[in-house]
Amino acid sequence: MNAAQAPARPDAQWQQWYDARRAQVEDALARHIESLESHPTLDGRLAEAVRYCLTLPGKRLRPVLVLESCHVAGGEAERAMPAALALECIHTFSLIHDDLPCMDDGQLRRGQPTCHRVFGEAVALLAGDWLVAHAFELLTRCDVPSAVGPCTAILAKATAAMVVGQAADLEGEKHAANLDRVAFIHARKTAALIEACCAMGAAIAQADEPTRRRLSDYGRHLGLAFQITDDLLDCTQSTETLGKQSGSDAAVGKQTWPAAVGIEASRRRAADEVTAALQAIEWFSSRAGNLRGLARFVLHRDR
Repeated sequence: MNAAQAPARPDAQWQQWYDARRAQVEDALARHIESLESHPTLDGRLAEAVRYCLTLPGKRLRPVLVLESCHVAGGEAERAMPAALALECIHTFSLIHDDLPCMDDGQLRRGQPTCHRVFGEAVALLAGDWLVAHAFELLTRCDVPSAVGPCTAILAKATAAMVVGQAADLEGEKHAANLDRVAFIHARKTAALIEACCAMGAAIAQADEPTRRRLSDYGRHLGLAFQITDDLLDCTQSTETLGKQSGSDAAVGKQTWPAAVGIEASRRRAADEVTAALQAIEWFSSRAGNLRGLARFVLHRDR
């Protein structure tokens, strides 16, 4: 696929929808963080670290995906908010741990000092641990009781896959870039959680199996496109634009698409994955318009 064939950027109307959906998530997250002040298991520096990391500015892509997948599957998006917040907790845990000195030793995250730089490595490690446990506590608050079990299984599997992906990512630094190894890492470290967002939204909507499968397929392809784009941004954008250190993948020999096949082939593959994501949700027709825009956003984002 060449640049002319790549899916177009989302339009201004879609951007308005996304801004509104993200604001909805931010409001729910702010109210939840406020409620954590009285949480029986959270206090002191640990509480400060959790609050710091959850409030760093972000795209909130994953919780938005949970809400919109629920809507597309025929459910009420608002009923999926506890699951959306649970996904954001798991995502935040992954960022905290990825940035630890024993992992990628990140210094900046979303334009701010990483958790371990502010609170120390031990507190950062525990903040990530706490967020994992809290995510599953949040799932118990889902007001669709029959969805709690399926969502718990989906999120547990995706979280375990992320850990496997991170381990493979670290091991990959010892080897020359290899496309099979890159695909293994991307499928687990990034795509599994994004696919889980869509699967959980469908589960809360109590959708039938074909609907769940279509949304899961969309999420998997979207997740792969997201990570390929992330790899490209690391080698083409500045630290100021990204809000984290640019060029870090090449500096430590990460397994990435550009390292394995080059920048242009990586761009083509990202576009192909977005096209596959769009094809997966064709059946939903106009109801999935915002998910289509979100896929195009992932392809064309600059940070």
